[in-house]
Amino acid sequence: MPRLGAPHAVTRKAWRGLGLILLIIIAAAFVLPILWTVSTSLRTPAESFSNPPQWIPLAPVWSNYSAVFEQVPLATFFLNSVVVTGAIVVLQLITSTMSGYAFALVRFRGKGAVFAMVLATMMVPAQTTIIPIFILIRYLGLSDNLASLVVPAIGGAFGTFLMRQYFLQMPGELAEAGRVDGASNFQIFSRIYVPIALPPMATLAVLNFSAYWNEFFRPLIFLQSTDNFTLPVGLVSLQGNFGTGSISIVLAGVVVALIPSIAIFLLAQRYFVEGITAGSFR
Repeated sequence: MPRLGAPHAVTRKAWRGLGLILLIIIAAAFVLPILWTVSTSLRTPAESFSNPPQWIPLAPVWSNYSAVFEQVPLATFFLNSVVVTGAIVVLQLITSTMSGYAFALVRFRGKGAVFAMVLATMMVPAQTTIIPIFILIRYLGLSDNLASLVVPAIGGAFGTFLMRQYFLQMPGELAEAGRVDGASNFQIFSRIYVPIALPPMATLAVLNFSAYWNEFFRPLIFLQSTDNFTLPVGLVSLQGNFGTGSISIVLAGVVVALIPSIAIFLLAQRYFVEGITAGSFR
Protein backbone atom coordinates (compact mmCIF):
# COMPACT_ATOMS: atom_id res chain seq x y z
CA MET A 1 0.00 0.00 0.00
CA PRO A 2 1.62 3.36 -1.05
CA ARG A 3 2.31 5.92 1.61
CA LEU A 4 0.16 9.06 1.70
CA GLY A 5 3.19 11.27 1.44
CA ALA A 6 4.50 9.60 -1.73
CA PRO A 7 2.77 11.98 -4.22
CA HIS A 8 4.14 14.97 -2.34
CA ALA A 9 7.63 13.48 -2.43
CA VAL A 10 7.35 12.93 -6.20
CA THR A 11 6.15 16.51 -6.64
CA ARG A 12 9.07 17.86 -4.63
CA LYS A 13 11.53 15.83 -6.69
CA ALA A 14 9.92 17.07 -9.91
CA TRP A 15 10.17 20.72 -8.82
CA ARG A 16 13.74 20.11 -7.67
CA GLY A 17 14.59 18.65 -11.07
CA LEU A 18 12.99 21.59 -12.89
CA GLY A 19 14.91 23.99 -10.66
CA LEU A 20 18.16 22.18 -11.47
CA ILE A 21 17.45 22.37 -15.21
CA LEU A 22 16.68 26.09 -14.91
CA LEU A 23 19.95 26.69 -13.03
CA ILE A 24 21.88 24.79 -15.71
CA ILE A 25 20.31 26.94 -18.44
CA ILE A 26 21.13 30.15 -16.54
CA ALA A 27 24.69 28.97 -15.88
CA ALA A 28 25.14 28.12 -19.56
CA ALA A 29 23.93 31.59 -20.55
CA PHE A 30 26.76 33.09 -18.46
CA VAL A 31 29.51 30.55 -19.20
CA LEU A 32 29.08 30.04 -22.96
CA PRO A 33 30.12 33.62 -23.91
CA ILE A 34 33.29 33.18 -21.87
CA LEU A 35 34.05 29.84 -23.53
CA TRP A 36 33.41 31.42 -26.92
CA THR A 37 35.80 34.26 -26.06
CA VAL A 38 38.55 31.80 -25.09
CA SER A 39 37.92 29.71 -28.20
CA THR A 40 38.02 32.70 -30.56
CA SER A 41 41.21 34.01 -28.95
CA LEU A 42 42.97 30.82 -30.12
CA ARG A 43 41.93 31.08 -33.78
CA THR A 44 43.02 33.02 -36.80
CA PRO A 45 40.84 36.03 -37.76
CA ALA A 46 39.45 34.09 -40.75
CA GLU A 47 38.41 31.15 -38.55
CA SER A 48 36.70 33.53 -36.11
CA PHE A 49 33.89 34.12 -38.60
CA SER A 50 33.59 30.61 -40.00
CA ASN A 51 30.10 29.22 -40.55
CA PRO A 52 29.17 26.93 -38.89
CA PRO A 53 31.29 28.12 -35.98
CA GLN A 54 33.82 25.79 -34.38
CA TRP A 55 33.95 25.75 -30.59
CA ILE A 56 37.26 23.90 -30.48
CA PRO A 57 40.02 25.36 -32.68
CA LEU A 58 41.70 22.67 -34.77
CA ALA A 59 45.09 24.42 -34.61
CA PRO A 60 45.24 26.78 -31.59
CA VAL A 61 47.13 30.01 -32.33
CA TRP A 62 48.87 30.74 -29.04
CA SER A 63 50.80 33.59 -30.62
CA ASN A 64 47.66 35.74 -30.30
CA TYR A 65 48.48 36.14 -26.62
CA SER A 66 52.06 37.19 -27.21
CA ALA A 67 50.79 39.62 -29.87
CA VAL A 68 48.74 41.39 -27.18
CA PHE A 69 51.90 42.24 -25.25
CA GLU A 70 53.67 43.28 -28.46
CA GLN A 71 50.96 45.65 -29.69
CA VAL A 72 50.09 47.47 -26.44
CA PRO A 73 51.88 48.08 -23.10
CA LEU A 74 49.66 45.53 -21.38
CA ALA A 75 51.84 45.33 -18.25
CA THR A 76 51.37 49.09 -17.71
CA PHE A 77 47.60 48.83 -18.20
CA PHE A 78 47.48 45.88 -15.83
CA LEU A 79 49.47 47.67 -13.13
CA ASN A 80 47.28 50.77 -13.41
CA SER A 81 44.15 48.65 -12.99
CA VAL A 82 45.64 46.89 -9.97
CA VAL A 83 46.50 50.21 -8.30
CA VAL A 84 43.13 51.84 -9.01
CA THR A 85 40.96 48.82 -8.21
CA GLY A 86 42.97 47.84 -5.13
CA ALA A 87 42.82 51.36 -3.69
CA ILE A 88 39.07 51.66 -4.30
CA VAL A 89 38.33 48.24 -2.79
CA VAL A 90 40.36 48.93 0.36
CA LEU A 91 39.01 52.45 0.86
CA GLN A 92 35.41 51.39 0.24
CA LEU A 93 35.78 48.52 2.70
CA ILE A 94 36.91 50.99 5.35
CA THR A 95 34.30 53.68 4.69
CA SER A 96 31.38 51.31 4.06
CA THR A 97 32.09 49.18 7.12
CA MET A 98 32.38 52.22 9.39
CA SER A 99 29.31 53.97 7.97
CA GLY A 100 27.29 50.75 7.99
CA TYR A 101 28.14 50.21 11.66
CA ALA A 102 27.21 53.81 12.49
CA PHE A 103 23.84 53.62 10.74
CA ALA A 104 23.06 50.27 12.35
CA LEU A 105 24.28 50.52 15.94
CA VAL A 106 25.19 54.12 16.78
CA ARG A 107 22.42 56.48 17.90
CA PHE A 108 22.53 60.03 16.58
CA ARG A 109 20.00 62.65 15.58
CA GLY A 110 18.76 62.53 12.00
CA LYS A 111 20.16 59.07 11.32
CA GLY A 112 17.13 57.95 9.30
CA ALA A 113 17.12 61.07 7.12
CA VAL A 114 20.85 60.86 6.44
CA PHE A 115 20.60 57.17 5.55
CA ALA A 116 17.70 57.91 3.18
CA MET A 117 19.82 60.52 1.41
CA VAL A 118 22.68 58.02 1.10
CA LEU A 119 20.35 55.46 -0.47
CA ALA A 120 18.92 58.12 -2.80
CA THR A 121 22.34 58.48 -4.43
CA MET A 122 22.01 54.91 -5.73
CA MET A 123 19.18 56.06 -8.00
CA VAL A 124 21.29 58.77 -9.67
CA PRO A 125 22.96 57.51 -12.90
CA ALA A 126 26.71 58.07 -13.13
CA GLN A 127 26.24 59.92 -16.42
CA THR A 128 24.33 62.73 -14.67
CA THR A 129 27.12 63.45 -12.18
CA ILE A 130 30.13 62.96 -14.45
CA ILE A 131 30.34 66.66 -15.47
CA PRO A 132 30.44 68.16 -11.93
CA ILE A 133 32.86 65.42 -10.86
CA PHE A 134 35.07 66.18 -13.86
CA ILE A 135 35.07 69.90 -12.94
CA LEU A 136 36.04 69.05 -9.34
CA ILE A 137 38.79 66.75 -10.57
CA ARG A 138 40.26 69.56 -12.69
CA TYR A 139 39.95 72.00 -9.78
CA LEU A 140 41.89 69.61 -7.54
CA GLY A 141 44.59 69.21 -10.19
CA LEU A 142 43.97 65.48 -10.65
CA SER A 143 43.23 65.50 -14.38
CA ASP A 144 44.79 62.59 -16.27
CA ASN A 145 45.81 60.99 -12.98
CA LEU A 146 44.93 57.62 -11.47
CA ALA A 147 43.77 59.46 -8.35
CA SER A 148 40.94 60.95 -10.42
CA LEU A 149 39.40 57.47 -10.49
CA VAL A 150 40.03 56.67 -6.82
CA VAL A 151 38.96 59.85 -5.01
CA PRO A 152 35.33 60.01 -6.28
CA ALA A 153 34.86 56.30 -5.46
CA ILE A 154 36.07 56.34 -1.85
CA GLY A 155 32.53 56.04 -0.50
CA GLY A 156 29.71 53.86 -1.79
CA ALA A 157 25.99 53.79 -0.97
CA PHE A 158 25.63 50.12 -1.84
CA GLY A 159 28.47 49.11 0.46
CA THR A 160 27.02 51.20 3.28
CA PHE A 161 23.61 49.56 2.80
CA LEU A 162 25.10 46.04 2.66
CA MET A 163 27.14 46.46 5.84
CA ARG A 164 24.29 48.18 7.70
CA GLN A 165 21.94 45.27 6.99
CA TYR A 166 24.51 42.82 8.30
CA PHE A 167 25.27 44.81 11.44
CA LEU A 168 21.53 45.12 12.19
CA GLN A 169 21.40 41.34 12.64
CA MET A 170 24.16 41.29 15.20
CA PRO A 171 23.13 41.19 18.86
CA GLY A 172 23.36 44.54 20.64
CA GLU A 173 24.56 42.73 23.76
CA LEU A 174 28.03 42.55 22.22
CA ALA A 175 28.29 46.34 22.27
CA GLU A 176 26.88 46.53 25.79
CA ALA A 177 29.44 44.00 27.02
CA GLY A 178 32.20 46.05 25.42
CA ARG A 179 31.00 49.26 27.07
CA VAL A 180 30.88 47.52 30.45
CA ASP A 181 34.55 46.63 29.94
CA GLY A 182 35.31 50.28 29.20
CA ALA A 183 35.73 50.00 25.46
CA SER A 184 35.07 53.02 23.25
CA ASN A 185 32.79 52.96 20.21
CA PHE A 186 35.75 52.55 17.88
CA GLN A 187 37.21 49.72 19.98
CA ILE A 188 33.84 47.94 19.99
CA PHE A 189 33.63 48.37 16.24
CA SER A 190 37.20 47.29 15.41
CA ARG A 191 37.70 44.52 17.97
CA ILE A 192 34.22 42.98 18.27
CA TYR A 193 32.15 43.63 15.16
CA VAL A 194 34.71 43.77 12.35
CA PRO A 195 36.18 40.27 12.99
CA ILE A 196 32.71 38.70 12.71
CA ALA A 197 31.78 40.80 9.67
CA LEU A 198 34.33 39.21 7.32
CA PRO A 199 31.74 37.43 5.09
CA PRO A 200 29.88 40.61 4.00
CA MET A 201 33.20 42.44 3.72
CA ALA A 202 34.46 39.72 1.37
CA THR A 203 31.24 39.98 -0.62
CA LEU A 204 31.65 43.74 -0.92
CA ALA A 205 35.31 43.36 -1.91
CA VAL A 206 34.52 40.86 -4.67
CA LEU A 207 31.64 42.94 -6.07
CA ASN A 208 33.67 46.15 -5.99
CA PHE A 209 36.69 44.48 -7.55
CA SER A 210 34.60 43.12 -10.41
CA ALA A 211 32.85 46.46 -10.98
CA TYR A 212 35.90 48.72 -10.92
CA TRP A 213 38.29 46.28 -12.64
CA ASN A 214 35.97 46.27 -15.65
CA GLU A 215 35.02 49.97 -15.47
CA PHE A 216 35.26 51.73 -18.81
CA PHE A 217 33.19 54.94 -18.62
CA ARG A 218 35.08 56.99 -16.00
CA PRO A 219 38.61 56.05 -17.20
CA LEU A 220 37.59 57.00 -20.73
CA ILE A 221 36.53 60.46 -19.50
CA PHE A 222 39.25 61.21 -16.94
CA LEU A 223 42.38 59.71 -18.54
CA GLN A 224 44.14 60.98 -21.67
CA SER A 225 47.69 59.58 -21.49
CA THR A 226 48.34 56.04 -22.65
CA ASP A 227 50.65 55.49 -19.68
CA ASN A 228 47.70 56.07 -17.32
CA PHE A 229 45.16 53.86 -19.13
CA THR A 230 43.54 51.01 -17.24
CA LEU A 231 42.94 47.63 -18.89
CA PRO A 232 39.42 48.22 -20.28
CA VAL A 233 40.43 51.48 -21.96
CA GLY A 234 43.85 50.24 -23.05
CA LEU A 235 42.50 47.10 -24.71
CA VAL A 236 40.38 49.22 -27.04
CA SER A 237 43.56 50.19 -28.89
CA LEU A 238 43.90 46.57 -30.00
CA GLN A 239 41.01 47.17 -32.40
CA GLY A 240 43.24 49.40 -34.51
CA ASN A 241 42.13 52.28 -36.69
CA PHE A 242 38.55 51.92 -37.91
CA GLY A 243 38.30 48.53 -36.19
CA THR A 244 40.78 46.86 -38.53
CA GLY A 245 42.61 44.96 -35.77
CA SER A 246 42.50 41.19 -35.35
CA ILE A 247 39.42 40.08 -33.42
CA SER A 248 41.38 37.08 -32.12
CA ILE A 249 44.06 39.31 -30.58
CA VAL A 250 41.41 41.60 -29.07
CA LEU A 251 39.70 38.64 -27.41
CA ALA A 252 43.06 37.30 -26.24
CA GLY A 253 43.49 40.59 -24.38
CA VAL A 254 39.99 40.21 -22.95
CA VAL A 255 40.84 36.73 -21.65
CA VAL A 256 43.96 38.08 -19.95
CA ALA A 257 41.84 40.81 -18.34
CA LEU A 258 39.32 38.21 -17.09
CA ILE A 259 41.86 36.14 -15.17
CA PRO A 260 42.16 38.39 -12.05
CA SER A 261 38.38 38.65 -11.61
CA ILE A 262 37.94 34.89 -11.82
CA ALA A 263 40.88 34.28 -9.46
CA ILE A 264 39.55 36.75 -6.87
CA PHE A 265 36.10 35.16 -6.96
CA LEU A 266 37.48 31.63 -6.56
CA LEU A 267 39.69 32.67 -3.64
CA ALA A 268 36.86 34.47 -1.82
CA GLN A 269 34.03 32.17 -2.93
CA ARG A 270 33.30 30.72 0.51
CA TYR A 271 33.12 34.14 2.18
CA PHE A 272 31.18 35.51 -0.79
CA VAL A 273 28.44 32.88 -0.45
CA GLU A 274 28.30 33.37 3.33
CA GLY A 275 27.94 37.12 2.86
CA ILE A 276 25.18 36.76 0.28
CA THR A 277 23.17 34.37 2.48
CA ALA A 278 23.87 36.17 5.76
CA GLY A 279 20.74 38.30 5.54
CA SER A 280 18.41 35.48 4.44
CA PHE A 281 17.30 34.48 7.92
CA ARG A 282 16.83 36.40 11.11
